[in-house]
Amino acid sequence: MNTHQHHRITYEISRLSELDIYLFKEGNHTKLYDKLGSHAMEHNGISGIYFAVWAPNAAYVSVRGDFNHYDTGSHPLKLREDESGIWEGFIEGVEQGLTYKYHIASKFHNIVHDKSDPFGFYAEEPPKSASRVWSLENYPWDDKGWMDTRYRNNAHDAPISVYEMHVGSWRRKVEEDNRFLTYRELAVELVSYLKEMNYTHVEFMPLSEYPFFGSWGYQVVGYFAATARFGTPQDLMYLIDRLHQNGIGVIMDWVPSHFAVDMHGLINFDGTALYEHDDPRQGFHPEWGSIIFNYGRNEVKSFLISSAMFWLDKYHIDGIRVDAVASMLYLNYARKEGEWIPNQYGGNENLEAIEFLKKLNTSVYGEFSDILMIAEESTAYPMVTRPVDVGGLGFGFKWNMGWMHDSLKYMSRDPIYRQHHHHQLTFSMWYGFDENFMLPLSHDEVVHMKGSLINKMPGDHNQKFAHLRSLLAYMMAHPGKKLLFMGGEIAQFAEWSFERSLDWHLLDYPLHHGLQKMVSDLNALYAHERALHLYDEKREGFEWIDDRDYSHNCISFIRKSDDPTDNIIVVCNFADNTRENYCLGVPYAGDYVEIFNSQSHYYEGWNIGNTSPLAAVEREMHGRPYTLTLTLPPLGVLYLKRNEGEKR
Repeated sequence: MNTHQHHRITYEISRLSELDIYLFKEGNHTKLYDKLGSHAMEHNGISGIYFAVWAPNAAYVSVRGDFNHYDTGSHPLKLREDESGIWEGFIEGVEQGLTYKYHIASKFHNIVHDKSDPFGFYAEEPPKSASRVWSLENYPWDDKGWMDTRYRNNAHDAPISVYEMHVGSWRRKVEEDNRFLTYRELAVELVSYLKEMNYTHVEFMPLSEYPFFGSWGYQVVGYFAATARFGTPQDLMYLIDRLHQNGIGVIMDWVPSHFAVDMHGLINFDGTALYEHDDPRQGFHPEWGSIIFNYGRNEVKSFLISSAMFWLDKYHIDGIRVDAVASMLYLNYARKEGEWIPNQYGGNENLEAIEFLKKLNTSVYGEFSDILMIAEESTAYPMVTRPVDVGGLGFGFKWNMGWMHDSLKYMSRDPIYRQHHHHQLTFSMWYGFDENFMLPLSHDEVVHMKGSLINKMPGDHNQKFAHLRSLLAYMMAHPGKKLLFMGGEIAQFAEWSFERSLDWHLLDYPLHHGLQKMVSDLNALYAHERALHLYDEKREGFEWIDDRDYSHNCISFIRKSDDPTDNIIVVCNFADNTRENYCLGVPYAGDYVEIFNSQSHYYEGWNIGNTSPLAAVEREMHGRPYTLTLTLPPLGVLYLKRNEGEKR
């Protein structure tokens, strides 16, 4: 025992059982956050904090913090005798909110350093880096209604329209030194906005604690700590709770692909490459200047899978988007010849990472069958969203980067040249059902001199808006779940900057406001019309009418549900001239009405379209027995539906 200002340390209690140690060492522990880190406990009627940290190559570990004036010698932890490499101890009288670090002296190279707690639930606001003793157990959740029915909102046949956002730059309090909104302020402003915009889900760019604000959250040190920049863990719980109470799901970006080089984090944790590979050809990421996890080490698997489980368990997160999966799958990702080590078979696949991802998805879906696991994966690696037991990686959804790149390339061209690139509109349907896809117009497309969405569009000011309206309307009709990064819905001209608010003043201008209204209406239509979402990932939900009208820059197709009367005909005119008397083959007789027109005056469009019902006449066209004759607005997208009550 040791005494320092009445904070005695004892080694008589532990949160770890033999089973915990076995599961940890086998890579099968999924709830390490209940065992390692700092936890309030009682011993002999005295309250205090139990500390436990994995540092197998340390010669000495102590806890230094507010309670002992950061003394390195007064509160040493004791190494367990089971070869787990875990150091632990119970310190009396330590209270919630106090800061601490682990002081670690390595067995090797005389390395001595202070580390934040890998399992800490809360930390000082960066650039400070100490962990805080914090309990997550006292938040009164009020989202049972949502949690009980979440399986319906996250189902593959449900409408899923995601608003991707960066918490630190969505809105700022400009009048208060440009400060961030807090989690609790967002619980008012963001919830109201998402409801107004008819989004089903919000996706937060990483909220795990990270030192460098310019990394946008993608270089993490605290895999169990909500960033302190915007409030306490309970404040974040309140934001998620309010979103759930208003019927909005929450997806969080999660980064198991690499971690930050900051010395208070995981790097060289006990004086050795504990979480990472020692060889920089395996352990250093040349593109991002960060550190790559060692997915072959069982304890690291337990750490990462526990992190994913933690956010789902403690924060009621509804989905996880796994960042940079491609960089995990390939040993030569962003590396030149000679800068990588082949696998045991001489190939470039990272076999350990592949097995980790399978284990991750199996574990997560085994515990939370009603959540979303989404892969940001930019290659043609097969079966990303197929079950593990048939050889897949086991994700629920994958970002369709091919659709995104092709669509943006096509839309950036002057209409006069588009006919030569018609395949960029149609190619996505060749592979569109090989995976369960989500269509992403994400933050990555509006940074690094790529230009904002509106500025990617050709033409004059009005034409840019018409192009963007047509792109978003085409996206909402294309098979696949939807994701749009903040600012796209208001046609922000500036590229996204993490250092300032979106340009909300643009909504004072009719064209910007009109686009925002259109996005809101499209989200509502996507959710209401079963044909637009029921078979988002099944071939029977899509049928081309005409995919070959390249000379007119036009495509047309049918989105289908299980009831033909629900079917919606989509016609896109990506030319800048009106098409009068445009003939379209349809399968059924009856009157068809325009239920959406991207060029409607409601959206500050040019108000060209079809105001009266369109009668399908019996004349074969496009291999179908009936023909519609309609007016296509320039740079416009139409959704048509048979009048309610029409018989098949």
